[in-house]
Amino acid sequence: MKTLVIAPHPDDELLGCGGTLLRRSAEGGTVGWLLMTAITEQRGWSSERIDERAGEIERVREGLGVETRHLYPLGFPTTELDQVPMGILVARVSEVFRDFQPQEILLPHPGDAHSDHRITFEVASACTKWFRYPSVQRVLTYETLSETDAGLDPLRAFQPTVFVDISAYLEKKRALMRVYASEMGTFPFPRSDDALHALARVRGAQVGSEAAEAFRLLRERI
Repeated sequence: MKTLVIAPHPDDELLGCGGTLLRRSAEGGTVGWLLMTAITEQRGWSSERIDERAGEIERVREGLGVETRHLYPLGFPTTELDQVPMGILVARVSEVFRDFQPQEILLPHPGDAHSDHRITFEVASACTKWFRYPSVQRVLTYETLSETDAGLDPLRAFQPTVFVDISAYLEKKRALMRVYASEMGTFPFPRSDDALHALARVRGAQVGSEAAEAFRLLRERI
C-alpha cells in the first residue's frame, strides 16, 4: 500500500493521521508526505525559526518512516493559499501524484475552519480522477484538532465512516507531536497532548479499541 498524506501545514499530518501513518509504515507500506505550505523570511519569519522548523519536519519525517525522496515540500506561503492561482496549485500537486503513484490519499476535511485546509482539499481532489491518476484506489479525509472541530457549517460537519485502530502507535504519535512544541498548548487548548489523547480514546471507544483515528471515506475502487 502506498499512502500519501496531504498536509496544509506541518503538524496536520500528525494530528489527523499520525497513528495511521505509523501503522502503514510498520505494516510494510510506503508513506509519502506532501506538505503544501512553508514559513519564509519574506513573510516575517526569522531565519532561526525557519531552520528550527526544517529540523522539526526532518525529525517527524524520520519518525513516521517517510523516505527523504517521498517528502514533497511545495513551499507555498502559509495562510495564503487562497492567493495562489488554483491552476498553479493543481499543477504542483499533480506532479507529486505522478511521481509517487499513491493508492491511498489522506486529505484534510473540507469543512475545516482554516482556508488553507479547504483549498488543499479542493486542489488534491482534482488529482483523484481515475482516468488521469489510475493509481488512486481510496480517498479519505481526516480530522484536525483546532480546525475540524472549529468549523461552523452544519452541512459540512465531519462524519467519520472509517476508524483505524492505532492502539499500538498512540504513544509514538504523542511523542512525535511534541516535536512541534510551538504549536502545542495546555488543555483545554485543542492542540494539546491531553486533547489529542482524549480524541484517540473516544474514537477508539466508538469501535471497540483502545485508541483510533477517524476518517470519512469519499471514494474507494475495489
